[in-house]
Amino acid sequence: MAKKSYIQAITDGLDIVLNEDPKTLIFGEDVGKNGGVFRTTQGLQEKYGEDRVFDTPLAESGILGLSIGLGLTGWRPIPEIQFMGFTFEAVDSIAGQMARTRFRFGAEKNLPITIRTPFGGGTHTAEMHADNLENFFTGIPGLRVVTPSNPYDAKGMVISAVENNDPVLFMENLKLYRSMKDDIPDDKYTVPLDTAKVVQEGTDVTVVAYSAEVNESLKVAEKLAKENISVEVVDLRSLSPIDTDTVFASVEKTHKVVVVQEAQKMAGVGAQVASAISEQAIMSLDAPIGRVAAPNSVYPFAQAENVWIPAADDIEAKVREVLEY
Repeated sequence: MAKKSYIQAITDGLDIVLNEDPKTLIFGEDVGKNGGVFRTTQGLQEKYGEDRVFDTPLAESGILGLSIGLGLTGWRPIPEIQFMGFTFEAVDSIAGQMARTRFRFGAEKNLPITIRTPFGGGTHTAEMHADNLENFFTGIPGLRVVTPSNPYDAKGMVISAVENNDPVLFMENLKLYRSMKDDIPDDKYTVPLDTAKVVQEGTDVTVVAYSAEVNESLKVAEKLAKENISVEVVDLRSLSPIDTDTVFASVEKTHKVVVVQEAQKMAGVGAQVASAISEQAIMSLDAPIGRVAAPNSVYPFAQAENVWIPAADDIEAKVREVLEY
């Protein structure tokens, strides 16, 4: 057991799957000798060789096209798309091919591909480097979309993703890479890909969030606890499928809910969660569902992120509004 950052936890998980399964391969732009632009794969090429961890040309469509061919012939590819905004170059590979393979072949073939990609604001990156694009991908049947909010889950979920037989979009939050540490077991462990987790127990209001917004929500819970306001925080972890049972159970306990996401509000994960609550748990509510999300505008870059990304103050304001209803 050692204190490790979010990015170190992911590296640990990748090391484990490479060591255990000779059919696992990591490839992408600069992931080999350089260890990736954020050094997530640092040291893995040296340890496992250039046939297992290797660089590709700057061609996202080629990276994911290669993944499909490898997946269909018995390999477990772990391609990296250097930034989530670059997935636009390879949407057909994801939506038109990977996600449909099991259905296309009558469940006789699977594509056990784990697409790793960084996303999220807070580090003042250039345009198209921080975009939250989960709104695009969660609507694709056959594709799992997951995003851990802490180092412990990051290691366990990346191992689960690689071992799963479905294509998985594994979203890694840029802001979290080196901003937090957890006690991480040295040995292998897994975290389920389809379950949410109550990360803070509470009785007065539920906040449902994911990725970096979980940590913003926990700040609000800590602050409001000083006023004897008890906030329960639910980390979705899996965006497709969504574990609505955990969400409903929390709403039935607190009777009030705020749903938080960093991505633009329109057609987002938060909208799906709010819709599910209104359809199946509305009789448990004592107030309208609160929502916190980014504006429906193009994702800004550099310092402009500061006024665009939902933060703890925005979540607190909405929680107070719901509580006062």
